[in-house]
Amino acid sequence: MDWDDYDAVLFDLDGVLTPTADVHMRAWAQLFSSYLNEHPEAAPYAESDYFDYIDGKPRYDGVRSMLASRDITLPEGDPTDPPTAETVCGLGNRKNEEFASVLESEGVEPYPGSVALLDHLADRGTKVAVVSSSRNAPAVLAASGLADRFTVVVDGTVAAAHRLPGKPAPDTFVYAARQLGASIERSVVVEDALSGVEAGQAGDFGLVIGVDRGVGADRLQAAGADLVVRDLAQVVPA
Repeated sequence: MDWDDYDAVLFDLDGVLTPTADVHMRAWAQLFSSYLNEHPEAAPYAESDYFDYIDGKPRYDGVRSMLASRDITLPEGDPTDPPTAETVCGLGNRKNEEFASVLESEGVEPYPGSVALLDHLADRGTKVAVVSSSRNAPAVLAASGLADRFTVVVDGTVAAAHRLPGKPAPDTFVYAARQLGASIERSVVVEDALSGVEAGQAGDFGLVIGVDRGVGADRLQAAGADLVVRDLAQVVPA
């Protein structure tokens, strides 16, 4: 591909720049495996549930989507709910507590191929931003040593403050492009989640790159990815 065709690149974080998608997967699995064991009338949690109902969505949206797949309804609650609360927000906060614990104990290293692409884009002066549904994005960027590479970070906290709907709506990506002073047509979205790819497609961005970290190339293409790679080193010019 020719990077001269684009002025900005909007990166998802977990699963694109850092392998923290694995940490999220483990935290969600622990939450819902335990929770659904308490509801024997519902099908148990499966790994595919993460990709089908949770991946890439804001935390509470992921809880709602997963519960809906099992025909379970809970009170919405409030973001200040404790992790023990039997509410949508309580379950989301329980998951986040587990994620934070793993991140603190294990740390995180960015994908080498993603760092290589960031280096290439920095050398050519391409603007970059992080667009993540997670409210943990600043902590992950700091833990991975990537924080100083991004002046624009649109995470779950920013989205809530500006009342931006989460992925698969394109609004957070559109907001990031505007913050960078870049047009939609000359901005690239890089995503590993179906909901994120759908957001890039819905926003009519210049290019949507899907990174296949397990969801499947065919599903990323069906969601709207123009190009699918297994690692971002594949789009770094030799």
